[in-house]
Amino acid sequence: MSKVLEQLVKLLDLRAIETNVFVGNSQDLGFKSLFGGQVLGQALVAASRTVDGQRPIHSLHGYFLRAGNPNEPIYYEVDLIRSGKSFSTRRVVAKQGGLAIFSMSASFQTLETGFEHQVEKPSVPGPDGILSELQQILNVKDKIPDGIRDKLTADRPIEIRVVDPVDYFAPHKRPPLKYSWFKASAKLPDDHLIHTAMLAYASDFGLATTSLLPHGVTFFDHRVQVASLDHAMWFHRPFRLDEWLLYVTDSPSASAGRGFNRGQIFTKEGILVASIAQEGLIRQTKSRSDQDSMKGLVT
Repeated sequence: MSKVLEQLVKLLDLRAIETNVFVGNSQDLGFKSLFGGQVLGQALVAASRTVDGQRPIHSLHGYFLRAGNPNEPIYYEVDLIRSGKSFSTRRVVAKQGGLAIFSMSASFQTLETGFEHQVEKPSVPGPDGILSELQQILNVKDKIPDGIRDKLTADRPIEIRVVDPVDYFAPHKRPPLKYSWFKASAKLPDDHLIHTAMLAYASDFGLATTSLLPHGVTFFDHRVQVASLDHAMWFHRPFRLDEWLLYVTDSPSASAGRGFNRGQIFTKEGILVASIAQEGLIRQTKSRSDQDSMKGLVT
């Protein structure tokens, strides 16, 4: 396992400090505030630690309330709402400095069998031969502001390969539809919770920016402020994060400074393993100072 991947696995692990209260470290990815996927993954782990291991998570619904500080730990308080015969419901509040920065409801279900159907995986090129997102950024690193260049060009624990990538500094207007392959950079332990938490972490990469595609702007444009507002996930079938997964995202609507985005995650073999929905802030700003003072979790 690479060093950066090992660091991510440790980051998503939490330490219990009292009954149903956990603490996790933070990571600075160069976004000025916490990356939303980190809080999602850690909150999922916190909730899972209070549930029978035979009941995996099947859905979560979270709200980003305040910008988190990437240089401070996060405390996760779990409320055991209900544990029934088949389902367990948990509520998690993430706090820094005594203030809530994120809240989440999560539901866990005993494994069952029943009706089966799913949509087909889109017919798109596979990951082989596609440049990684990191390589694309390295190709334009001289255009990236000094303050975030080192963060954006650092090694990554999850490799992302976008099928039809956007030119970060000269984007053109296009339909709000994107296809991305991703997987961990090395083999992961055979622990379902690790793979699930890492999928939650990875699901926040690039989702909010799908709603920017029809407008010909990217997150490098200082005139737009991008932040995750809420995030919902449904886990359908087993998967491994160290095998290629296809992330299909689209944006049916944008209005009132918000962009609505949807995602579907398939295995390379075409099995639908998860669905995602998210609203993100895509606020037009008047000056660079407005962008520098942004509130939210940038994705």
